[in-house]
Parts: sequence; C-alpha cells; structure tokens
Amino acid sequence: MGAAAGRSEPIYLDYAATTPVDERVAAAMAECLTMRGTFGNPSSEHPYGYRARQRAEQARAQAAALIGAAPEDLYWTSGATESNNLAILGAARAARAAATRPAHLITVRSEHKSVLDPCHQLEREGCTVTYLSPDEEGLLDPEALRAALRPETVLVSIMHVNNEIGVVQDIAAMAELCAQREVLLHVDAAQGAGKLPLDVRELGVDLLGFTAHKLYGPKGIGALYVRPGRRAALRPLLYGGGQERGLRAGTLPLHQLAGFGQACELAREALGEEAARLAGLRERLWQGLAQLPAVLLNGHPTRRVPGILNVCFGGVEGESLMAALPELALSRGSACNSDTDEPSYVLRALGRDSQLAQAALRFSVGRFTSAADVELAISAVRREVRRLRGIAP
Repeated sequence: MGAAAGRSEPIYLDYAATTPVDERVAAAMAECLTMRGTFGNPSSEHPYGYRARQRAEQARAQAAALIGAAPEDLYWTSGATESNNLAILGAARAARAAATRPAHLITVRSEHKSVLDPCHQLEREGCTVTYLSPDEEGLLDPEALRAALRPETVLVSIMHVNNEIGVVQDIAAMAELCAQREVLLHVDAAQGAGKLPLDVRELGVDLLGFTAHKLYGPKGIGALYVRPGRRAALRPLLYGGGQERGLRAGTLPLHQLAGFGQACELAREALGEEAARLAGLRERLWQGLAQLPAVLLNGHPTRRVPGILNVCFGGVEGESLMAALPELALSRGSACNSDTDEPSYVLRALGRDSQLAQAALRFSVGRFTSAADVELAISAVRREVRRLRGIAP
C-alpha cells in the first residue's frame, strides 16, 4: 500500500467493478487457446469441434449450477450488459410483435445503466416505462410494484444486488407478484451471483443475467438464464449463425466460456465461508470509518451483499478524497458512469442531495483483501478526510 507500506501497487478495493482473474481460471482459459489444447470451434463438425462443444457444455453446466438452473436454460452472452439488453429489448419487442397487448415495462430508478438505457430506447420505440423510486435505504417496497402493474405490463426488471450501494432486493416477493399477473420478471444478478446463495427456480424468476468478471473470471463473457417455456417470449438481438439455439448468434469464445465455468465452480465451492469473511471485513471497515463525524452509510444496514460499502463523507468532495488516496484503488460509484462528473443517480434516488452524493465513495472488498488491507484503508481515509476538512473553506 504505497511507499509507506512497502507496496508498489495500491490496495485494490474496487471488486464491485471488476475482479482479477483467478489463476485457476486463467489456467482453464489457456488450455483452450493453443494447438495442444481444446481450441476448436464448438460449431464445427469434426473431432476438434466436437471436443470444443463438450468443453463449452461443461462450462454451461458449471455456470448453471451456480444459480440453480438446468444447463439447457442458460444462454451465453458477452456479459451482463448484453444479457440485460437481450432480456429487456427481446421481451418487449416480442410482445409488441405478437400484438397481444401494448408493451408496458416497470423498473427502478436505481438500476444499472444497462437496464435503464434499454428502457429509454424502448420508450423511443413507442413502449411505456414506469420508473419506481426505492426508499431511502435503497429498497423497493413490493407494494409499490403491485400498484404499478397494469394489464398491459409485459416485463418487470429489478436488480438482485445494487452495484453501487450493495442492497439486496426481495426478489422472491417481486416474482410472486409478477407470476400472479403473468408478467415476466427479469433480474440483473451481476453483483449477486457467486456472492450470495441464488436459486432461480426457488425465486421464480423468468430471466436472469450474470457475468464472469464480477466473480474472478474473464471480462467479455456472461449468461442469460431463461425459464423453461419462456424462450418464445424473447426476440434475438443478433442474427447470423443460429448459435445458442437461435437466441444469440456468434462463434462461441471457448477460452472465455472455460474461464467463466471455472470461476462459477470456484465461487460455488467457497460461497458460505467467503461470504462470512467478506461481511466481517466490510463491517470492520465501516466501524473504522464511522468513527469520523458526519459519515453516512448508503443503503440498508443489513440487507446487503457482503463485500460492498458505500459511504458519504460530509464536508469533503469525493473526487478530492479519491485523489488524496493513491494507496487505495476504489471508486465513486459504477465504473460505467466514470466518464461523468454528475453525482450518482443511485444516491440521488435514495434522497441524497447533490453535495452528499458527490461526497460518496464505494469500497468493495474481495477474495484477495486481507484484514491488514482494511486497517490500512481505514487509517488512510481517516487521515485524508481530517486533512481535507481542515483546509476546506
């Protein structure tokens, strides 16, 4: 951690954005890249292609096991963004084409941009979208969803774990409401898969997306779970080869599938023990930061994923605080919003004013975070918050 701690690299506290690839995952990927390994095209009809197809299906089974799904109900994508787009755009466009009812969708103002932006696009195409507001702790009241459902509602999209504040929504309750009205429920589980127990059949969801790079796998590969019988409710986004049973065309990147599958298997094996460890690190980090005055926790105090902590530091500008902490690699919010100076729309949806929203930092501990890292982070943040407050006008 910086020169003072004898480290050449800062402590990584941005696991909610992306995780490093586990060495065991990298080994699985490397085996699919050279002539000595399983390098073929899974769609080819020769022995190399057959072996590649077997390897791809092994990875599909590993990924499906992480979320309690049958392998045949999982479709490969390029990541959670594509999974979310395929679910939202695919469902709405299929419903409009069937002309069974006008397309109305429901989502939440604190969703990831890969949900909100497709909804905005559908509005341009003539659909209507209801954007519900979470409460001040980031949670959506199921009764608010019940009140928003209409006869013409075709899809509800609610994320499992919020990527900025880490709160966990009551997906089972939402699924029950949607099932009563025969409305599809889509869940963005990018931050929850591999971090919390997740069983799509128990939850009763129709569509669920997740990605490898949030659980120590490679970037650029993800999956969409489609509940049995719901395939016809989706239109593809990509055409051209018929792969993935016609839902997602394109040559399968076997090395990425192998890495994704291995990452899912490792996450499933360590789920309970690792969740408890991360929750302990996160709680220690919060206790250490909370000793400063004018510090606010963003999100529900207990209904949250183990590894994410989002904190507002009153009287300090978040960008200045980050710049003063070169020994820590953390973030002010979603990596997808890093090109804008606007305060977090997620925190604004919780009722934080612009000044407080701009004074927030997101810490996320992960597989390679140690207790010593957390102590050093606490010390560094305390030091710089006090210093910045001391020179503030």
